[in-house]
Amino acid sequence: QVQLVESGGGLVQPGGSLRLSCAASGRFFSIAAMGWYRQAPGKERELVATVTRGQGTNYADSVKGRFTISRDNTKNTVYLQMDNLKPEDTAVYYCNAQGIRTLALSPFTSWGQGTQVTVSS
Repeated sequence: QVQLVESGGGLVQPGGSLRLSCAASGRFFSIAAMGWYRQAPGKERELVATVTRGQGTNYADSVKGRFTISRDNTKNTVYLQMDNLKPEDTAVYYCNAQGIRTLALSPFTSWGQGTQVTVSS
């Protein structure tokens, strides 16, 4: 079982910044990729950004140039630095991890419980 715990959400004004963190714990052999997804009220969950173990990154067009995803492989932690936040960034942000379990080297996908980000004046 792999657990993901997010932190760093909160209320900020437009143009402000937040830094989200997500730490993976439990028993696993490796984590191939970690990422952030978000879900706004009345909308489907969407990809925000992903990062591989080799530090390759991918961003949604809506956040490109404003958000930066990074990963500390030693700490099994992924970060999302969010700058120049906009009201449309308001959503619950979910951490995701894909990797291989120690048990039987089986693959897994794990989700965090989410952290609320609200951008409002």
